[in-house]
Amino acid sequence: MATDHEESDAELDENYYTFLNLPRDATAEQINTAYRKQSRIFHPDKHLEPDSKKKAEIMFNRTKRAYEVLSDPQQRAIYDSVGEKGLRTEGWEILHRTKTPAEIREEYERLAQAAAERRLQQRTNPRGNITINVNATEIFAPYDDSEMPRVEIGSMSIAQSIEAPITRKDMIIMSGNLYSSNGNGSGGFVVAGRRLLNKGWLELCAGAGNGFLLGLKGGRTLSQKVTVNGGTNLNFRDHGVIPALFSTLAVQLDKHTMGSLTLNAGPQSSMSTQIDHSKETYSLSSSLVIGTPNVYFGLSYTRKLMENELKLKVGTFGFMGEYGVEKKVSKYSSVTAMVSIGVPSGVILKFKILRSNQSYVFPIHLSDEIVPAAVFYASVTPVIAWFFIKKTVMDPMDAERKSIEVERTKRQNEQRLTAKRQEASAAVHLMQATYNRIMTEELERTGLIITRAVYGCTAEGGSQFKPEQSLDVTVPIQCMVKDGTLQLHDSSKSDLPGFYDPSIGEDKILRIEYTYQNQFKVINVKDNEALQLPLAG
Repeated sequence: MATDHEESDAELDENYYTFLNLPRDATAEQINTAYRKQSRIFHPDKHLEPDSKKKAEIMFNRTKRAYEVLSDPQQRAIYDSVGEKGLRTEGWEILHRTKTPAEIREEYERLAQAAAERRLQQRTNPRGNITINVNATEIFAPYDDSEMPRVEIGSMSIAQSIEAPITRKDMIIMSGNLYSSNGNGSGGFVVAGRRLLNKGWLELCAGAGNGFLLGLKGGRTLSQKVTVNGGTNLNFRDHGVIPALFSTLAVQLDKHTMGSLTLNAGPQSSMSTQIDHSKETYSLSSSLVIGTPNVYFGLSYTRKLMENELKLKVGTFGFMGEYGVEKKVSKYSSVTAMVSIGVPSGVILKFKILRSNQSYVFPIHLSDEIVPAAVFYASVTPVIAWFFIKKTVMDPMDAERKSIEVERTKRQNEQRLTAKRQEASAAVHLMQATYNRIMTEELERTGLIITRAVYGCTAEGGSQFKPEQSLDVTVPIQCMVKDGTLQLHDSSKSDLPGFYDPSIGEDKILRIEYTYQNQFKVINVKDNEALQLPLAG
């Protein structure tokens, strides 16, 4: 089963813009100017002592790397789109240099998906569903007022499948299902072999359950917008063989609309057509089914309002409206609560828990008719339950997950953090000559003089810094002053020369004590907040 931490995103990424103290939209001239300014500080030829020269080589290499990426349009586009990890992804050599950032992101996602698919070849892909139908209609329509209302499990179904890749083109699929209702049960088991063909696939399956089953399926992409699939099944029963044929033609009508035509020939023959139109804020679906024993027209409209979903469905069987909410609780997990009101279905409260490819569905039938009390409690109960679970379960879990993630990040980046600390110390050492020169210039003009600058985490109240989670950055900040002004951009300060992150995952601030035209001032800025000194006015 997939876990929420299957792939690590905890690796610290280099911020080349911050390291050169540049905005994200920096021009080529700004990049060149920042590179020349930083090179004057860190170029090995500027330092004669062997120890200083060695430190300068490290800092100059970082400066040169940042400049190489940001000054090259292709590398910068990749870096802007997907970060430093994109520069390390194999396959960029085939990318045309005129690709737009959006196209580059698509290309990166394609390469990442291809890599993920290669990893998936080495393991199974389990999928499953458990549905438990609960009958609670006696709560609002009691059979006997003298007895407690009964809440019963009306039916339960379990389905599970596993995909086992054999080669890059061949796969074995095993699936099974169980169903129980009112003391009666059924089940089945199917083994299938699938082979990928040119623009299509072919699958042979055999199973057992309600008689022996033998089937053949296949599909093919006819064009960029048209696909077709179909097949046949032979179900061997005690009283004979029951054949079945099925086929589906799917057409992409436009960017947001899909249409399909499905034919089924067998014990319950039918022809159905469906059109689905979907956008970010809403979706519309219509279907028409003509067959035995039913003829049915359905219309479904879904409107997404923030996290809420409103659905309306109508058809020849009656009317049904749905509304509910979906909450994502982790990267691979979500919880959904939905209220369904309709004729003749009544009032149904549905809970769904989705974790990776496993789903757990709990429909609770509250009333056979539209009873106001059932609608009210179906609407209020999920809200009360969510707030109770959030405060007692989810919030503590989130806090613990965050703490675990921070510790995991620290462990994974321990060597890199140690190198960052050493680089920051080396940078401050190499900045001394520049610091002294700028201080002299600012004193002569009574300009911007940094008396003290500290970066890190503060204790409760925010007046004092935690010694073990903060560092003095007076020298680096003063070295960024030019002609009486200081400008920092809206990104984490931890990537500035002479800085490092003293506490990964924690909120940090930068406090600067300074004098400007002989006036003393103190300012606090958040880690990702931009700053320009002196302040206007």
